[in-house]
Formats: sequence, C-alpha cells, structure tokens
Amino acid sequence: HKHKQTTLAPQCATPTSRAARFAAACLAVCAVLLVLHNPSPPKMSVLIDADKVVLKGDDGDVEVRLHGATITSWRVKGIEILFLSEKAILDNVKAIRGGIPVVFPQFGPWALGPNHGFARISRWTVVSHGNAVAPLAGDETASKADSAVPFVTLQLEDSDATRAMWPFKFRLQYTVTLMHARLQTHLVVDNMDSKPFDFTALLHTYIRVPAIKDVTVSGLRGLTYTDKVLGGAQGVESRELVNFDQEVDRVYAGALHDHVVTNIANSRPRVLGDHSTTPTHATLTVQKAGLPDTVVWNPWVERTKTISDLKPEEYNSFVCVEAGHVAAPQSLSPGQRWQASQDLVVAWHT
Repeated sequence: HKHKQTTLAPQCATPTSRAARFAAACLAVCAVLLVLHNPSPPKMSVLIDADKVVLKGDDGDVEVRLHGATITSWRVKGIEILFLSEKAILDNVKAIRGGIPVVFPQFGPWALGPNHGFARISRWTVVSHGNAVAPLAGDETASKADSAVPFVTLQLEDSDATRAMWPFKFRLQYTVTLMHARLQTHLVVDNMDSKPFDFTALLHTYIRVPAIKDVTVSGLRGLTYTDKVLGGAQGVESRELVNFDQEVDRVYAGALHDHVVTNIANSRPRVLGDHSTTPTHATLTVQKAGLPDTVVWNPWVERTKTISDLKPEEYNSFVCVEAGHVAAPQSLSPGQRWQASQDLVVAWHT
C-alpha cells in the first residue's frame, strides 16, 4: 500500500496543485510580455578620441570633429541625414566640406581673415559631456533615466592666432545633444574683453538629398532676401515652397518661422501600384532661436566645378539651409553673453 501511494503520487494532481501551476505559467508569460513591451532602455554613450566625439543615442548617432566643432555625421535608424563630400579634407587644417560647420566671427568674405571666419578651422576642446535629461513633451511622468540623452560641449577661446586677425578676447561654447530623431545644437558667445565687439554667426548645415530637383524649403514666403548669385540684388520671396533648378545663394532676413525641407535622406518616389506601408518620404524641420536669418544655398552645375572639395555631380546630393545671425552684426558689450540654438527634426512619411 505504501508502494502504491508512492507510484501514484506523481500521476495524480489535486485541483489546488493544477491551479498553482497554471498561475505560475501565467505569471511567466506576463513577465515575458512585460519585457517585450517595456524593453530596457538602450545605453547612451559619449566616445572621445584624438580628433572626434561620437554620441550614441536610442535611435542613432552623431559625430563631431574637434577641428572646427564640425558635425560630420548624424544617422537616425542607420540613415544618414547630413551630407559630407566624398572629397572633404579631414586634415585638421582645411574647413570641412559638409556636415554642420560653425561660422564665426564673420559670415562670408572677411578682410581680416579667412572666408567665414576662424571658428570652423580652429581646434576646439571638450569641456563637458555625459547624459542630460531631455524634456519629453506631454509625458511629465517619465523618469529621468527614460529621458536621458547624450551631449557634449566644446569650447573655443581667443588665442594669439585669433587675436592676430580679430583683436578681442572671447569664449565660444557649443553644445551638441542627440535626442530621438532630433539633433540639437546650442551656441554661446561670451565677450571676455574690456571693449565691445561685433560679429556674425551661422550654422552651415548641409542636408543630404537624393535629388536636388525634388527638394523644397518652406517658411520663406514674403521675406526680403539678398541674392548673392545676382551680385547682392534685393528681392521678396513669393513662393510658398522654394525649389531648385539653378544655382541658389540667398540670405533671407527675419526668417522667424520653422523651415521644412522635403525629400531628404533616403526619400524615393512612390511607384504606381506600390501599396507598401514602408515610408518613402523624409522631411527635416529646422527650428531655431536667436538666429533670425536663413541662408539657402546650392551651387548647381557650373559653380560646383570651381569648388575643389566637391565632386562635379555632388551638387545634386545636398541643399544647405543655414540658420544664422548674418543680415546685420550682433553687438556684445564687455561681459555680455549671446546665445542661440537650432533643432533639426527628421520624420518619415508614407
């Protein structure tokens, strides 16, 4: 009888034990679903080497060169958003053709020094980096860990070389922050001198496009512009969407609205009969503060032939939409600070 009990025990389960096993199985399934629905947040990182800083975020990465504080790459979900010429020279001497060079203290030709100033050809230093807490719109319950984003702050101060061109003491700080489908840049200028100075500044953003003829830029209608192709002639923009079929080099003053740039990155025409839900159209929205002017540039065919660090066909692969303070100089008194920012936001549409 004792042996009979022993052999039957594993084969006979009470209702209570069956319920316990069922509950345990349910808990296990729920745990798996919870992990799948709420995966652990990806690790943010800031990698620094001798010549560059790489920020890695939840959906992309950005590369910032210490030479010129030039952002040379920004990828979202593996897709490159910025244009960098195949002939760009990364020798820590020449200005880099592409990405987002920083223009200071002069936009354009300069009697005192190089075209577009010295900031884009100077060596910057890293003064701060890490993970910042980014605001999440409409989600006040999100934890700091959920909203942490990688950033780096670079600095440029006056030196013997800069004072030989421009006799002022200054400090520039440039913070690059990588967010979800968003790249934020923040520029601070401090007058460290005992006398005032004037300057112009601009973020010379090169946006990668598959075909320049398909690109449009919004937010410019009704603005007065200076047309550098026509020798500085003035005009008023009448188009809701600015497109490109020839060389364009215009400075739009008082461009206070966002700009939406269409057909960027990996955009492609939708084929007739294509019912796929895969996004075919990417846009980039340029949001800015403290940068009241916008420069729009594409050199087109003939002008590109005269630019040594552009391949002849590369005019077709980019458009520059440049947020700046360039229509009139900005004045800074001793001890005064000026700051401005630009946010680039990418989105895909079907």
